[in-house]
Amino acid sequence: MSERIPKGAGVLLAALLLCALPFYLDAFWLRIGLFSMAAAIGAVGLGLLTGTAGQLSLGHAFFLAVGAYGYTWLAGEPGPGLPTALAALLAVLLAGAAGGLFSPVAGRVRGIYLGVATLALVFLGHHVLLTADSVTGGFNGRSVPPLSIGGFSFTDDDPGLVLLGVPFGAEERLWFLGLALLAGTWWTARGLLRGRPGRALAALRDSETAAAVMGVDVARHRSAAFVVSSMYAGLAGVLLALAFRRVVPDYFGLALSVDYLAMIVIGGLGSVAGAAAGAVFVTALPLLMTRYADQLPLVTAPGTTEGGVGPTEAARYLYGAAIVLILLYAPDGLRGLVRRVRTRLRRASPAPAPATRPSASAVRTKESTP
Repeated sequence: MSERIPKGAGVLLAALLLCALPFYLDAFWLRIGLFSMAAAIGAVGLGLLTGTAGQLSLGHAFFLAVGAYGYTWLAGEPGPGLPTALAALLAVLLAGAAGGLFSPVAGRVRGIYLGVATLALVFLGHHVLLTADSVTGGFNGRSVPPLSIGGFSFTDDDPGLVLLGVPFGAEERLWFLGLALLAGTWWTARGLLRGRPGRALAALRDSETAAAVMGVDVARHRSAAFVVSSMYAGLAGVLLALAFRRVVPDYFGLALSVDYLAMIVIGGLGSVAGAAAGAVFVTALPLLMTRYADQLPLVTAPGTTEGGVGPTEAARYLYGAAIVLILLYAPDGLRGLVRRVRTRLRRASPAPAPATRPSASAVRTKESTP
């Protein structure tokens, strides 16, 4: 009998573990988790576009900025001052609309040409964020309005809410919001990949000619993939804004787009779980190196003048080396590596002994009735 944990039970155990972490972790680890969940949402969207549909995009940071600044302006002052839940929803739709405006280009251009075209979005967006002071706050950015749903604030530091003896501040509340958004993103992305749209996008990635012969509308599916990816990025931008509590233009630059490409390459192209794993690796590594910089060799703490490498730069070197190793030895990323390890362990484990049947000579013959 197999002793493996059923898949549904494993998912349930993982969900219970994630829900229990805010009761035991301090604010630093919860912030790492929040940033990782926001990055995972955006990486899943980019994985659908690049890993599944085969469209190279360097403009993911632009759509994150649309989501973050869209929520900040729609819910804040100056701005319409809409209810924060409605502002968050409209910010995601606004990011999708921005992707829709660019989708005619995405539907007709592919490869490096699409990458260069989306790269222009990052520079254009950064210029707008710096110059549109009345909306974005210019170089200094804007404070992010707290999110409230039904009178319950997710970004309130008032320790009035206590669960099981643990005060629930902003990090603890946003943790559960991030889990809910990540779970919804995971479920919808898996549904897209396993359904007809995912098969059509995979066919487009493998061969446009063959996909067109099978009846796939090439331009329409490319455009749809770009819009969906933009909406995921907008949702990630909203969660990032809530976690940071202030948005500034310099964060949404080219380096952020490159980080997201690193996430999906390290995790595994075309895999939802791989994109999430790559997002956790790329997001958590610089934060951990910043905290433990004084204990790491050749790494200097931020703000010091001693010779060495800063934690952010050291983290980029490390996951740059990880990308090289992944491309050389595990082209399908961490997801494929884990799959191969599981297969080898399954083959190495001793097979259950087959049930022995008594031999013919050991079977007592039935005596005939006289």
